[in-house]
Amino acid sequence: MTSWHSITKEEALRELDSALTGLSKKEAAKRQKKYGFNVLEAKKKTPLFLRFISQFKDFMILTLIFAALVSFFVSFLHGELDLVEPAIILSIITLNAVLGVLQESKAEKSLEALQKMSAPSALVMRDNLLESIDAKELVPGDIIYLETGHFVPADARLLTSVNLKIDEASLTGESHPIEKDAEAILKDNILPAERINMIVATGIVTYGRGTAVVTATGMHTEVGHIARMIMDDETPMTPLQKRLAATGKALGIAALIICVIIFLVGILKNRPIFEMFMTSVSLAVAAIPEGLPAIVTIMLSLGVQRMAKKNAVIRKLPAVETLGSATVICSDKTGTLTQNKMTVTEICSCKGKEEPEGNTGKFLLTLSSLCNDAILQITGKSKHQKVSATGEPTENALILAAFQIGLNKSQLDLQFPRIYEIPFDSSRKQMTTIHKLPNGGYRQITKGAFDILLSECTNAYRGGKETPITHVLREQLTRLNESMTAKALRVIAVAYKDYPAESSYISRLKNKTLKDGINDAEQGLTMAGLIGMIDPPRPEVKDAVLTCQMAGITPVMITGDHVSTACAIAKELGILTKDNSNDLSYSSLRAAEIDLKASARYTSPSSNQAMTGAELSQISQEDLVERIKNYRVFARVSPEHKVRIVKALQARGEVVAMTGDGVNDAPALKAADIGCAMGISGTDVAKNAADMILTDDNFATIVAAVKEGRGIYDNIKKAVHFLLSCNIGEILTIFVAILFGLPSPLLAVQLLWVNLVTDSLPAISLGVDPPDKDIMKKKPLPPDKGMFADGLTFKIITEGILIGSLALLAFIIGIRFFDNNTLPSDVIRDSKTVELAALSTPYVGRTMAFAVLSLSQLFHSFNMRSEHSITKIGLFSNIKLVLSFLVCSFLQVIVISVKPLANIFKVVPLTPAQWSIVLVLSFLPIVVVELQKTSRKK
Repeated sequence: MTSWHSITKEEALRELDSALTGLSKKEAAKRQKKYGFNVLEAKKKTPLFLRFISQFKDFMILTLIFAALVSFFVSFLHGELDLVEPAIILSIITLNAVLGVLQESKAEKSLEALQKMSAPSALVMRDNLLESIDAKELVPGDIIYLETGHFVPADARLLTSVNLKIDEASLTGESHPIEKDAEAILKDNILPAERINMIVATGIVTYGRGTAVVTATGMHTEVGHIARMIMDDETPMTPLQKRLAATGKALGIAALIICVIIFLVGILKNRPIFEMFMTSVSLAVAAIPEGLPAIVTIMLSLGVQRMAKKNAVIRKLPAVETLGSATVICSDKTGTLTQNKMTVTEICSCKGKEEPEGNTGKFLLTLSSLCNDAILQITGKSKHQKVSATGEPTENALILAAFQIGLNKSQLDLQFPRIYEIPFDSSRKQMTTIHKLPNGGYRQITKGAFDILLSECTNAYRGGKETPITHVLREQLTRLNESMTAKALRVIAVAYKDYPAESSYISRLKNKTLKDGINDAEQGLTMAGLIGMIDPPRPEVKDAVLTCQMAGITPVMITGDHVSTACAIAKELGILTKDNSNDLSYSSLRAAEIDLKASARYTSPSSNQAMTGAELSQISQEDLVERIKNYRVFARVSPEHKVRIVKALQARGEVVAMTGDGVNDAPALKAADIGCAMGISGTDVAKNAADMILTDDNFATIVAAVKEGRGIYDNIKKAVHFLLSCNIGEILTIFVAILFGLPSPLLAVQLLWVNLVTDSLPAISLGVDPPDKDIMKKKPLPPDKGMFADGLTFKIITEGILIGSLALLAFIIGIRFFDNNTLPSDVIRDSKTVELAALSTPYVGRTMAFAVLSLSQLFHSFNMRSEHSITKIGLFSNIKLVLSFLVCSFLQVIVISVKPLANIFKVVPLTPAQWSIVLVLSFLPIVVVELQKTSRKK
């Protein structure tokens, strides 16, 4: 593959078999057949039907489908077609699948967005005629023309460049337009961001003009390479998806084992095979919380709504909780940590630092506004006035700084009209303009690189007077410049020279009769001073970084900008500090909040905390995985480097969140565990490759999202705890009854009612519990830590035993003390007949067991909210849970008390005495768990 940047433009033309007159239309058509259109390939979308079918791949769902089918066919073969149970199971499964499809992110639009970013048209030379054609018609070898405001339609080697500057921020990460030079010949292994003789698709011409020969189109461009990475790289499963998948599989296997055991136990006890088979299937239904996927989806949806109100839009539901598990946040610098807007931060004269409002400061900003091609734009009036600038970012910063102290460039141009200019030139590194003064004289203003201007100055402006530049003053100015550059400021030197009204030089300029070199004007100048500017950090980001570190999250900067600039910003934000630890996943700053506050005392970053793209290219991925723990800043990196960094962190077991806004960020956003794109400044490519979009472009919004994500995961864990402890209670109720020769306490339809209705609403209500106050002072949840760690398994089992025991106790009390009055006398005399009749006849024991099992779970839901006592957190602090308790309790009473519903669920109305027993038994989980909490606290 030819390195176009390392050969001359003449060699490039020969290599591409092209000429300055352009290709003929016949040759262009021939090449189009070979190379294809200048568009990006689209990834094939998964059909809606297949996306729907994919929702049924979960092991837990497959187990439920199997149970529904078995229930249907067995009842059919037995001559008693029962459609209620299979219908309920399949309805739940289908509803869950529909929710999954609706809530999933829409078909990937990253490539479509990349296509939209391509220039719709291009100026191209064909048959020695300049014409505008559709950009997709371009082929390698075409000669294209570029002017200010044009999009770059393809990758190309520059042939000519006149003050040409290209904004490639969305691709390279550079915070300012790159000055291009067609004459340059570069080294073969130079990074894309430094190829000043090349232009890349999606760039924008911000200044000057040029011509170029197309070297690559479509998928062969740098953007096409990114598109291919997006197509090929699969988004990893989120920690929640992994945990729920593991949980579902474990529950499904457990359900099958339980089915086999209960079936064998029943056969050993000489129970009918059909009866035991149906009981086993019912027990499998009880063992699997079939509403769990739907409940989790609903809880995530509620979390999404809350996060949207806080300017964080979630595109992929399972990714909501991933931020809560994040251990590293990799952030792009330009536009993410910074404002993506060059701003004047320091002004110096030969005396030292000056205030912008002072006489010297005003003088400097006046000169820099006049020697300036940017345009000041003011819209609105009074308080609603909006001020912006159009032009090269450096010049924009200068005129905006002047406007802040009352200097309007438009008025200055009228007061000091420009009569002549020498445009900026990369070889001279300066720009000169000449203006007419109100007194009739003329003033030449030159701005540019400090070292160049200093060599052309003989005097310095000092307190309204001109002082000769001595050796001492020269060293003083040099130290000022070095001090500013050490802060990663871009330094612009400003100088001037006055001419009298009768100056022959000015006269010859005006009459266009100047024959000698115009550069003679840029000699004998007076140094006015230095102006330093930088793309400043967002003011709220420093606190956000501090909060991330408190939460055990390590922020890492990944940028295409220069390492000195990146380190300066990282140092100011607290990403680089003297306390940066080698433990990447949980910084030493987390030890105490006071240590975090002390980290504001920054020192110069050590060399091992920042790595450049060139250094990164020299090491293998294995070495990067080993060494990456030492780095907090990665500068001058390419899109491939960003993906390597993300994957190296993931290889170390980190859960990586990646923020960004440019095209160059898209592959890394997709590769990360969760990608966060900027909503305002972000490109469509970044947004569509991301899992989350920050609508206010505020890095601090990530902090709120992290807190919300952690809260959501805690609430999901509460719901799982609640559902499984209740389901274990149901399993034990049936299993123990059959083991001891009792009738089945619950029918399948009753089990489904308990699982679907009484479990679902409380579980969903647990999902809106507010996060704990100290949630951002805890460690991130390790990605390999199971959902049932920290003793949760033991809690679930013991609480399940408690609920099952209470339901069995109600069942036995009902049979022994109340069913004598409800079953016929001939049935009572025959114990075997009692057992058989109890399987199909409504009776008090089963009804009481049904009621206690439901109501005890509803009471138990209040135990799930916190490790603290209900009295401490407040009974009504989650009003939705209280309402769900009341609604579900009412539904349970209605099912038992209303005869048509009682017939469907095969229960009988209870007397006040029986209801009293039910209520006492149902309330016991509150008493027992409260005693446990008190004992644990002591």
